[in-house]
Amino acid sequence: MRTILSRTVSIAFVPTQLLSLAPSVSESMSWWSGPLLVLWLYLPGYLANTAAMFGGKWIPDLTGIEPRPIDGGRTLSDGYRVLGDGKTWNGLLGAVVGAGLLCMLTHALGENHLVDNGIFVDPLLWAGPEDWFWIGGEWGAAFIVGAFLGFGCMIGDCTGSFIKRRMGKKREGDESSEAPLLDTLPFAIFTFAMGLLMFPSALVGNSDLMIAMFGLLVLTPVIHRLTNMFGYWVGLKEVPY
Repeated sequence: MRTILSRTVSIAFVPTQLLSLAPSVSESMSWWSGPLLVLWLYLPGYLANTAAMFGGKWIPDLTGIEPRPIDGGRTLSDGYRVLGDGKTWNGLLGAVVGAGLLCMLTHALGENHLVDNGIFVDPLLWAGPEDWFWIGGEWGAAFIVGAFLGFGCMIGDCTGSFIKRRMGKKREGDESSEAPLLDTLPFAIFTFAMGLLMFPSALVGNSDLMIAMFGLLVLTPVIHRLTNMFGYWVGLKEVPY
């Protein structure tokens, strides 16, 4: 019998072990392990923007495929684009597929990592064949979970872009208008909401993680800036924000 977060648990597709659902997850998380656990579980959503850059910029540059803006180039009555050229169907597809593949990786790395105050654990913990997303076995389920987290990230990202356009903040070519909170909070909020709404039976969607989610949300602008600086350093982004 293995233990995680002070609970006797097992992965649902291991039939020789039993599953106990008490006590709550929140009772077993520290001030530091909670946000780190959430960051690990939601890593596919947090890195979906990077995957979107591959799908929306690198692959089109390499293949010559023309990126297609989600808003089709349309403007609203205020004279500004609905979303702008930075939000493309190519990037959306890259984000969804990339996040799905990344969740398969976190599932593989966390599958047997069941320890007290564990961080690198399986996002599919407590899920099983009875869940709606369990299509194609555990690996199909992992891909679906990641894909939805990536999709949630893109919804939040588009929401932030929509608000920026309404505020008159325009993209200038490849350079996004800088708006730290609108570049970070919407994608994180929508990613968390997607996990909580779509996967409540799995650890990734456990409602006891909401306090830890709030803690990570406060840190997200810093994390976002650091990842963007890294993307700029390796040539993935035109600007470090």
